[in-house]
Amino acid sequence: MIDPIGTGLVDRVYREILGSIIEGEFKEGDKLPTEQALTERFAASRPTIREALSRLRADGITSTRQGSGTYVKRRPDPDVPRFTPLETISDVQRCFDFRIVMESGAAALAASMASEADLVVIEQRFRELDTVIKEQSVGAREDFDFHLAVARACRNQFFVSAIASMQEQVLVSMNLMRNLSLLKSVERQKLVQAEHELILAALKNRDSEAARLAMHGHLENARNRMFGK
Repeated sequence: MIDPIGTGLVDRVYREILGSIIEGEFKEGDKLPTEQALTERFAASRPTIREALSRLRADGITSTRQGSGTYVKRRPDPDVPRFTPLETISDVQRCFDFRIVMESGAAALAASMASEADLVVIEQRFRELDTVIKEQSVGAREDFDFHLAVARACRNQFFVSAIASMQEQVLVSMNLMRNLSLLKSVERQKLVQAEHELILAALKNRDSEAARLAMHGHLENARNRMFGK
């Protein structure tokens, strides 16, 4: 049986509604048109519209009010389309969801398991990110290497394999976030680096809970920065 909801159609509707939000046609707090109005606007079936709206809801872009309709909850940074296709925003969000859980646990474990040599490597990676700020370069590769060094320090090959297998997707999100920070201000870049420093300090202090919280906070903040925060 052929699926009546074409994935390509859902992608198109999702992309066009999201584009309208980013461009300011629909602002935070605005109510989106009804499903019927959207089916007419995008020449798509109701199931296709509902699936696109469901994806926007899952991404935290919109919210539904019972008996009222769909409202814009958060507007992605208007500069996001300069660095990544709109249809990849869902993947970036899901990647962060996974990383928040996985890397927070890895950081907590690394605080108790890291050797002195591991800590030296992590600090080296941190210093390389300092150089990135001084040179005003993007530094996505250096950022990835910092996070990979933390995963290696937990002495569990499954954490290492997980982040290494996600390298391509992680670099997509890091390129996006770091380009946005580079575009905004040096202060924002330094804020990101201060979050890395909190992770490093917790690891050096052998404080597992602080390391977990520092990594969780850093990745949560990184995801929020996609929305200009």
